[in-house]
Amino acid sequence: MAKVLIVDAAPIFKDYIADKLGAENIQVEFATERDAYVKLNSDYPDLIIVNIRKYSEKEAINPLIIDFLKKKIEDRNVHSVPVIVTGPQIETDKISQLLKYGMIKYFKHPIKYDALFDALGRVLRKPFAMDTTPAVLDVHLNNNIIFIEAAIGLNREKIFLLKYKIEEIIEKNSLSLPKVILMMTSLSLSFVDGMNIELLFDTIKKNPKIYNKNIKVLSLDDIVAELVEGHEEYEGIEVAKNISTILNSLVSNDGDEIEEVISDKILAVTDTAESEGDSIEMRFSSDSDKAGAIDEAGSTFSIAIVDDDNIVRMLTQKAFLNIGATSDLYASGKSFVEAALEKREKSYDLIILDIFMDDMDGFSVLKLIKQSKIDTPVIIYSQAHQRDMIVKALSFGARCYLLKPQRPEVLIQKAMEVLNAGKK
Repeated sequence: MAKVLIVDAAPIFKDYIADKLGAENIQVEFATERDAYVKLNSDYPDLIIVNIRKYSEKEAINPLIIDFLKKKIEDRNVHSVPVIVTGPQIETDKISQLLKYGMIKYFKHPIKYDALFDALGRVLRKPFAMDTTPAVLDVHLNNNIIFIEAAIGLNREKIFLLKYKIEEIIEKNSLSLPKVILMMTSLSLSFVDGMNIELLFDTIKKNPKIYNKNIKVLSLDDIVAELVEGHEEYEGIEVAKNISTILNSLVSNDGDEIEEVISDKILAVTDTAESEGDSIEMRFSSDSDKAGAIDEAGSTFSIAIVDDDNIVRMLTQKAFLNIGATSDLYASGKSFVEAALEKREKSYDLIILDIFMDDMDGFSVLKLIKQSKIDTPVIIYSQAHQRDMIVKALSFGARCYLLKPQRPEVLIQKAMEVLNAGKK
């Protein structure tokens, strides 16, 4: 049986790795930096995983870790055991110094786990089966509400990892009674997805602090509601198509709190700042930074950008031009309606729409799109953060709502989630 020794790892990392390797019949032992050398000589592992944390301003790596690695490389019995190191972003020369101690790979925090297990499989000569289904699973916290957004598809590997992300959030924030909102509006589901939907619900329910009555699901698919209704174990979980229904049932009705929750949630993309240190990373290295910006056939797509702010229009156009998308710019809601709705001169794959425009606001545009039975997905990109405006836009058919301003990669990522969801 293969053995792995893990030194000085965070609790969540230890639990996840132990479960994952244990499922593959690989023995896992843990040690601190102080007893690591003793463990090494008693267990004779096939691989060592060492976690480092920035020690001080002067020293990038804990001297005790360096001392352990020195003893290891000088010991003829264990000097050849390969070492994988995980740690923070540090200077390249500091990382290079670890090579002389047998390090074969350095993984920067937050760790992309598909890449880590690919490396583990190569060392242990035991390939790990990884679900490669394109999927986005983003998690963030606002107050005591954990927002989980599933988009593009359902990846079993990421769902498995979700258990540990939820534990991390609850423990770090000392949540006694966490509430969960599961956003599935960017998913187009079929009954084939039933097992993965169940796995997703079961993973959320595994945490003993999360009660069914505090799990709310936002989904446009009847499949989800039917699955929950037919499951005794899911009794109390609420499924709705309207965000206001869910928020009103979870958030006390004091305006500031609801406004803050919605503003943070509608962003829909977890800020990377949440994933510092030993935090669980919900994105894999196989995920494109642009969330699949160009589809497998290499074809491009067209976008209508409707905004009366010239700078916003130009910046948005530039962002999508960088991934090969074409875009038409409209300085008003009226000009867009005349070109795209009344005259039917142009059809688009996606519409990016502002709310605040003088001649015709975004709500009027959304109404006309809905009345004309045009199924082009719409992303609202606006400074409007009031609760009633966000709820109104989503109820009028917008797929998602992004608050200005956003980084270009955030816009691209959300656009591709919406587009890819429509292709399923």
